[in-house]
Order: sequence, then structure tokens, then C-alpha cells
Amino acid sequence: MKTFDNDLQAHLDDGTTTLAWCWRILRADGVTFGFTDHDRTLSFDGTDFEPESGLTASEVRSGSDLSVDAQDAEGVLTSDRITETDILDGRWDNAEVEVWRVNWSDPTQRLLMRRGAIGQIRRGRLFFVAEVRSLAHVLGQTVGRTFQATCDAALGDARCGVDLDDPVFTGTGAAIDILCDRAFTASGLGGLSSGWFTFGTVEWTSGVNAGRRAEIIAHDVTDGIAVLTLLEAPVRSIAEGDDFIVRAGCDKRMETCGAKFANVANFRGFPHIPGQDAVLRYATKDGGHDGAVL
Repeated sequence: MKTFDNDLQAHLDDGTTTLAWCWRILRADGVTFGFTDHDRTLSFDGTDFEPESGLTASEVRSGSDLSVDAQDAEGVLTSDRITETDILDGRWDNAEVEVWRVNWSDPTQRLLMRRGAIGQIRRGRLFFVAEVRSLAHVLGQTVGRTFQATCDAALGDARCGVDLDDPVFTGTGAAIDILCDRAFTASGLGGLSSGWFTFGTVEWTSGVNAGRRAEIIAHDVTDGIAVLTLLEAPVRSIAEGDDFIVRAGCDKRMETCGAKFANVANFRGFPHIPGQDAVLRYATKDGGHDGAVL
């Protein structure tokens, strides 16, 4: 149940209200934004809430169970602070959101309606609709280990223990020829064998993608010329001369963990776990399916 302070309650009881919606959004890159559906700037708690930003809100839906409540925020892609490129680039994904109901004539009278995160974003040609999910969405996320044949650790994290800053696993170079929107020839990597950086990452250090990181789906070397193919094309096009740092990848198999990284002691998979063929086995007259140890 929401608790109103006395001044805001008195304003609501008056019958003639001056209320507006305000959204404070904290993106993963640490940048804070404020938006309001009022026609002038509102300020409180150190944030200026931009008017005429194109944001309008649906009703707030809340339930007593643990289902994920949601509110939609619809906007037009005209604000200098909301661009289609940033949306496509994932900068707004899972951003923290505070939704406030504010008396625009006296912003000290306000109520925090909900906290949540940006969920699904639907885009049109000139507008977007962002889902503001309640904190209950965290309860739907998978927590704990996954029992599977391959490793479930992220290469280089605390569970894996591989030092990706080791020169053996790290390289630097620059894009030379752009073959398509997600593939390019690279300098500085010709001396390494094909596949060394497959499933690894490339981190751009110059150009319009500086600071962004992308996954590598293929690394090929032909006649000393390295070709990197990204899993997805960057939203901002790669240009010749863009510098990058590239780090080795892992296919999550125990054989690769030992041969490439000498790290079998930290392997986090279960290579001997029975596969689906064991689940589907059934008894037959010709033997071999009698339930004995395989």
C-alpha cells in the first residue's frame, strides 16, 4: 500500500489536481536521464526531468501475486537523448527505472509509484514503446548452476580463472578491408592459427564503436591474412582503420579447456553426463538395453 505525505494527500483530496508522470532512468553505462509528460522541466533529487520528450505512460498495473507487473512508456524518436541508434545498440536494455507521480506545481509533493527495469522495446519508424517491468521480473531469472556436458562459466571470470590479459590470449589490430557489415580483414593477427579467436570478443578502441564489445563467430587465417566475422553486425558501421583489442574464445568443451588453456582443473561442465540418447533408451529383445551400466 502506498503511503502519501500529508501535503500530497491534501492536494488529492482537493479534487483539482496538477499531476504529472516522471521517469528517472539509470542506464548500465552510468548515465542518468529524467523525462516527464509535463510541458516544462521539473527538478527534484538532483535530476532534471525533460519536458516534451515524447514520453507518455499507460496505466500502472499491479497485482498481489508474484507475476511481473508492467507499464508501457511510449515515445517519439525526436529527443536528442533518445535515439534509434542507442536503442538498437542495447544501451537502454535493462536500464533501472523509477516511476514518480508528481505535483508539477510543487514537486516536493510526489510519490514513487514503482521501481523496475526496461524490458522489451518495440520500435516503429518514428516511435518506440518501452516496457517498464516491476522488480518481480528478477524472480523469473535462472539462478544457480546448469548441469550440462559443456562448461557454464564465462571465459576469464572468477570461476574459470583464465587470465585473458595474458599476451597468449590477447591481440591488438585494426580493421583493414570491410568485407561486409560484420566481417573484415584485420592487421596484427596473421601469425595466429585459424580459430584462435573464434567465440572470443573484440573490443573497439577507436572509431564510432569505441568502448563497445562484440562476439566473434569465426576467425580464419589465409596466407597470413586474418579475417574476423562477428556474431552480429554493429549498429554503427565498422570503418577501415578502427583499432581493437581481441581476446581468445572457448567452445566450452573439456578438450579445448585442456589443450588451449591448460585449465581442466577449473572446468565447470559435466562431460560424462548421459545424453538424450540415454533418456530415450528402451528395452529390446536384442539386448543392450537392459539397464546395465553403459
